[in-house]
Amino acid sequence: MTVVDVAPSRTDRVDADWFAEVKALARARDAVVLAHNYQLPEIQDVADHTGDSLALSRLAADSSASTIIFCGVHFMAETAKILAPDKTVLIPDARAGCSLADSITADQLRAWKAEHRGAIVVSYVNTTAAVKAETDVCCTSSNAVEVVASIPADREVLFLPDQFLGAHVRRILGRENMHVWAGECHVHAGINGAELTAQVDAHPDAELYVHPECGCATSALYLAGSGAVPAERVRILSTGGMIDAARASTASSVLVATEVGMLHQLRRAAPEIDFRAVNDRASCRYMKMITPAALLRSLRDGTDEVHVDPDLAARARAAVQRMIAIGRPGGGE
Repeated sequence: MTVVDVAPSRTDRVDADWFAEVKALARARDAVVLAHNYQLPEIQDVADHTGDSLALSRLAADSSASTIIFCGVHFMAETAKILAPDKTVLIPDARAGCSLADSITADQLRAWKAEHRGAIVVSYVNTTAAVKAETDVCCTSSNAVEVVASIPADREVLFLPDQFLGAHVRRILGRENMHVWAGECHVHAGINGAELTAQVDAHPDAELYVHPECGCATSALYLAGSGAVPAERVRILSTGGMIDAARASTASSVLVATEVGMLHQLRRAAPEIDFRAVNDRASCRYMKMITPAALLRSLRDGTDEVHVDPDLAARARAAVQRMIAIGRPGGGE
């Protein structure tokens, strides 16, 4: 689990008064400010902690603060509320949704389960609380293989919602009785193999960090298998795994296939490395809805509070806890 404790080194795009006011209001509200790796750089810099969604949600549960300000998308704030039901959880803009989480509803999952009686449901943490409540066990991008491998070989598996992560798990395990929902993150799906190949041609000595939600993950493995890129330079990684890899790397340049907000934390973790986006247009408009003004408004006015029905939250919490019992959850995305 990689979480970055952020020092107050703000970007040039935010003035000192804004930074100081955020800190003062957070203290007055007894709040901890958490920011996902895909947030705007200034939001990452002012946050108390930056990381992936599950790591931040677990930190929220362990925090002594009574209020959690979750700078991310809505399902992430929901997960924090599920793991910290007694705390007040605020998201600076409740409109910040997620195309991946929205790609399956609880009703759709119930119908899918009815078609596969007795199957084990494995849900990526990038899902709504209602979907988690219909789930047997959750997973993250870094432990999805481990979670599915823990399920008896004779049991069918329903894996959702990300088709690219599901294909990655099925490819590694060779599991034929694993069914994968056809959902996707529109940002990651848009990072394609042609772009990856073009960047590899332009930067032949670079390492590759590829998020398994990406549409180019199969292409990355093909490049490694064909010898076009040495296999040891191709890494399929969660966002937390990318930070760990960057800190340990001796490479001079790295091509990164994920949402572009990740570059800020990578450059902080290893400033000597030249990190370049495989697709520099891969920006999530929902993540970027958490603006400096929205964060300030949330701290001043207590908007927008996230609520999860207690019974639904208890069922969803059980699915997350089953994952944790299998092994350390690692990176959330």
